[in-house]
Amino acid sequence: MNFTIMAQEKTIDQKVDSLLKLMTLEEKVGQMNQYNGFWDITGPAPKEGNAAEKYEHLKKGWVGSMLNVTGTEEVRKLQKMVVEESRLGIPLIFGFDVIHGYKTLAPIPLAEAASWDMEAIEKSARIAADEASAVGLNWTFAPMVDISHDARWGRVMEGGGEDPYLGAQIAKARVNGFQGTDLSQNNTIAACAKHFAAYGFAEAGKEYNTVDIGTSTLYNMVFPPFKAAVEADVKTVMNGFNLLNGVPVTGDKNLQRNILKGTWGFDGFIISDWSSIGEMVPHGYAADLKHAAELGALAGSDMDMESYAYVTHLADNVREGKVDESILDEAVGRILRVKFELGLFDDPYRYCNPEREKSRLYHEDHQSGVLEMAQKSMVLLKNEGGLLPLKKNQPKIAVIGELANDNNSPLGSWRLGSDDNTAVTVLDGLKKYTQNLTYAKGPKVFNEDANFLNEVQVNETDRSGISEAVELAQSSDVVIMVLGEHGFQSGEARSRTKLGLPGLQLDLLKAVHKVNKNIVLVLMNGRPLTINWEAENVPAILEAWQLGSQTGNAIAKVLFGDYNPSGKLPMTFPRSVGQVPIYYNHYSTGRANEVPIVFWTHYSDEKNEPLFPFGYGLSYTTFGYSDLAIDSSNQSKIKVSATITNTGKVAGEEVVQLYIHDKVASVTRPVKELKGFQKIGLAPNESKRVEFVLTNKELGFYNHQYEFVVEPGEFGVMVGTSSGEGLIDSFVKK
Repeated sequence: MNFTIMAQEKTIDQKVDSLLKLMTLEEKVGQMNQYNGFWDITGPAPKEGNAAEKYEHLKKGWVGSMLNVTGTEEVRKLQKMVVEESRLGIPLIFGFDVIHGYKTLAPIPLAEAASWDMEAIEKSARIAADEASAVGLNWTFAPMVDISHDARWGRVMEGGGEDPYLGAQIAKARVNGFQGTDLSQNNTIAACAKHFAAYGFAEAGKEYNTVDIGTSTLYNMVFPPFKAAVEADVKTVMNGFNLLNGVPVTGDKNLQRNILKGTWGFDGFIISDWSSIGEMVPHGYAADLKHAAELGALAGSDMDMESYAYVTHLADNVREGKVDESILDEAVGRILRVKFELGLFDDPYRYCNPEREKSRLYHEDHQSGVLEMAQKSMVLLKNEGGLLPLKKNQPKIAVIGELANDNNSPLGSWRLGSDDNTAVTVLDGLKKYTQNLTYAKGPKVFNEDANFLNEVQVNETDRSGISEAVELAQSSDVVIMVLGEHGFQSGEARSRTKLGLPGLQLDLLKAVHKVNKNIVLVLMNGRPLTINWEAENVPAILEAWQLGSQTGNAIAKVLFGDYNPSGKLPMTFPRSVGQVPIYYNHYSTGRANEVPIVFWTHYSDEKNEPLFPFGYGLSYTTFGYSDLAIDSSNQSKIKVSATITNTGKVAGEEVVQLYIHDKVASVTRPVKELKGFQKIGLAPNESKRVEFVLTNKELGFYNHQYEFVVEPGEFGVMVGTSSGEGLIDSFVKK
């Protein structure tokens, strides 16, 4: 019997219930099993080994999802086999890490977060979904919504930064972008909020490491972006590799069943991270893989990604009474519901149109979309003496640095579907504006074979090329230096203990600076860096991150003033790795104020303040803030307003930020918390009154009894250009 097409008059829940009643125990377990792609689908069937076993499982209907199978021909053939040869013909869902684009690549997610532009971020995810769905995919393992305070952790490049409020807005935007308004359309894909929960708080910023945090941090810092994703109707959630307070999150019933599925009412399904169910064994939480399968299912992990625990042992766990079959029914029901919502039962091949595949990849509309996103993502950190923007007839420009002529690294990490060497280089972007430039590579920085699977090899010794670069700088009027990390130095398993420029790049910069002070430093990186010397000595610094396909064009537009930078930092830039973890919304200590003797909260060898604070970013114009006013007459909607004026000579955009401080509370609150922002555009001398509304949602917090409370008392308010600067007032909540 084939259930690819079912009676249209039934609701999805009725269809799911009808199908569940027909399924054997093994078929239910099969829906909870995800396999990675394992053979050339267009070639002959595998005859032996693990691949042959997987092949037979597919034909039996013992596989619910495939991972890393792309292309309409491959997806159609695999789907056809499962739909037509398995007993019930339940279609597969095809997953892939579509993190910041499929073929056409947008900036890395941390860079997009710097735009503070939710409409642009949603559009970027929409472009990614359009291309991914065109190659047969219908599920992405994004967005990553982990909050992190630690730039050592490589996966900060994949998220929205350090702040739960900003992170929640970004989570909603990305979910809406991927899933659209109708998930059954063939250009939308199911989103996946990950990693539930607290992965961004891994100790020492070390990948896969343990997490040990308190209730307040979990509920008030970690949870908000996940909760926002659930409210945006995200269809799937991924757990993680980490322990949380001694329990692997994959086996944490309280997290998955009680909070996510229970209190929050999440009705999609939970997938494990790659082999994270099996990894409960080396964690010391499960005795063996069979025990891990039992613990994962009981905890609420609905689908097993590539640990073989469920497909090998879960049916036996049920037969032995260790797992009730109702647990499987609940998990499979959730998985089937998403497949129905994707329209896969109506048409299993709706994502397999080869003509659409040819027309949508690298589409010119997508290229213009990611160019717009890249422009919005850059942050101007310094512009002493108005060195930027450059004049379009600027004579004798030197461009220095290996990254300036690199068309691969700027694509960033997590771009498995795209093609290598497809980024527009900075050099090519600049040449569209002027031919008055000369390029010097400087010393080699990175091994040309840098890839996703291996450590990036950095040159620490060969100084060849420095003298040529210095000679060029000496004869030039202005020097554009493009320095930073390789795209594969951030991302999963790319933890670093040193956050300065890798290799000999700082030596190169210092050598050039000795002969020419007119330096524009363009930074390409996937995380905050420690750039103290650079910030002190270089007059102009543009944080460009890794901007994807249109990197060079976007950077050139900013450097030459065709786009006025408007980005703001989504993560704090430390002065020293010793300050990490560092974040703006910290708590006050009992000895926060400086005193003449040593007994106060400070370092003896470093300032407390960051190099650049959260929310910081300059423009080619300037903005004045005035007339802060608070109207608390309506206690349910407290209005905060201020006037913003463009006090410079060119039009620009400003991200106006609202912070609060609950001064006395039953659980101590941070010194500052972002609770609103608006991005506005102003012409020279133009003013705009910006208003925010604070409700109980913004003023409350979770206490140690897991209750959301709003307490009376005095609240400080700051409206400003960053977390470090603004107009200050207060009001009383009664």
